[in-house]
Amino acid sequence: EPTWDHACAIQGEMFVAAENLGGLEVRLAFYRGFEEFKVSRWASNGRELARLMSSVRCLAGRTQIARLLRYAADQRREVRIDAVVFVGDCCEEDVDRVGHEAGQVGLLGLPVFVFQEGNDPTASRLFPQIARLTRGAYCKFDRNSPDQLRRLLGAAAAYAAGGHAALLDYGKANGSAAALLTGQMKK
Repeated sequence: EPTWDHACAIQGEMFVAAENLGGLEVRLAFYRGFEEFKVSRWASNGRELARLMSSVRCLAGRTQIARLLRYAADQRREVRIDAVVFVGDCCEEDVDRVGHEAGQVGLLGLPVFVFQEGNDPTASRLFPQIARLTRGAYCKFDRNSPDQLRRLLGAAAAYAAGGHAALLDYGKANGSAAALLTGQMKK
């Protein structure tokens, strides 16, 4: 929950990073509680996304990463989406099932940017694999470093709005964690 609150406060960087590249549309998907999975309408500005995110409350429940990846694959088949950003701290699912869904997303050419908070052993093994299988990127972040997640989200938005060249430019301009992603992304 603290990470969610933190992400709500800094998500505007995604729109700033994409603004000069034609903009960005974001759909918020989240899981919580017992088998609850929700998806918002498209948002094209930071204020609307912040409003959507601030209405979400965390509830105890198991992760649903495989379900999220299936949803992303379905969306890729139906509409043009250029990237998925997943921010998480753990995985309580069968890792082979999650890996299979990540592979399906990868076959569709949809990169997943995976940002991990904390040191959950299962997530630390699985999350980099999700990024690799989808030709995306993975990075851990520290919730106590407010600028780090902001730059990671900005890097993902730059990629979604302008491709690999925009990600490289963003990494050069912003350095730090954002630059770590550029080396992982395949052209």
